[in-house]
Amino acid sequence: MLAFIPPREDIEKDPFALDRKKALTLENGAPGFDMHAPPLRVLTLLVRHGTQKYPTAWQDLRAMFAHQLPDVAHRMLVIDNSLPVGHGSDLDREVELIGASNVDWEFSAWDCGINHIGAKLHDYDLVHLATSAFAASTPDHLKLIDGGSLRSLLGLQGALGRVDFHDEAISIFGIASQAWLRSSFILMRPRQLSSLGSLVSVGRNTPIFSGNPQQPFREDAPISQGCQRFLLRWLTGDGGSKWTVWHSRFDLTPETLPFFESKARAILNEQMLTNRLLANGCAPVDMTWLALKVRAASTEPGNYVPDRDIPDWRVQITSRARPKRTLTQKLRRQWLKLMSRQ
Repeated sequence: MLAFIPPREDIEKDPFALDRKKALTLENGAPGFDMHAPPLRVLTLLVRHGTQKYPTAWQDLRAMFAHQLPDVAHRMLVIDNSLPVGHGSDLDREVELIGASNVDWEFSAWDCGINHIGAKLHDYDLVHLATSAFAASTPDHLKLIDGGSLRSLLGLQGALGRVDFHDEAISIFGIASQAWLRSSFILMRPRQLSSLGSLVSVGRNTPIFSGNPQQPFREDAPISQGCQRFLLRWLTGDGGSKWTVWHSRFDLTPETLPFFESKARAILNEQMLTNRLLANGCAPVDMTWLALKVRAASTEPGNYVPDRDIPDWRVQITSRARPKRTLTQKLRRQWLKLMSRQ
């Protein structure tokens, strides 16, 4: 079972809550490093659906923490939504396994995990939501996580993860949005997580789908036309256009319609998670942006990560390195330049 960690007597005695700018002093070359500070306590809620697709997910995640965050007191609850609710066992020291509901994929599973932890959730400095696919897609940003980033996060009214975004704004339940945190890896304060209640924002009874694979959305669906187009392109597109499609795309037929609806709900729940955090005053913090801010502080004294100084997501993603062009892309770009001069 997960070990009980005694709560601090008073949050105001936490040296990282008293004065964030002082906490970000430059000692041993790392902002936020304090030899006398207690180790950060991080609880991971890792959702998986069996072990066929990502058989070593929890081991890989624990190895990542041990390598990049050796001073963190790390506990892990593996939540397997292929196992029945009520199942429980120990996988290793400080690693517990429980079964959970798969009705709403990782979101209903996280609800089960949060309920299982109960009030002890607030004994941790940070709660880490993760899925077994955390390293499956463009995972390079995960290499940037270190203790300085996590301690800096404590001084920000934000949740840390990978910011993904649409080319244009969409609307869900009348809420306009364009960017969100990838749900496979998010870190936040326990109070930020508990303020949300259930993480399922779009359940089975939400009136979105028509039941017709030819026109899968209801006319009065509470999602914009742009959102509907995105879901169709992403999940069932042929990849022949400029739009990127899901790695497991499929044709929409009467047989695949139930899966389409489930996957679409999961995508909407992912984006609504960020929308609801924002509504509670918790902004998305891009992992690359924060890591670069922390590294800058280690070389430029006085360049702190200020309290609540989280820029718009568009500003944050400009810190990312541009992907290298392939030879084909370079040749095509040169050809287009030549053609434009004729």
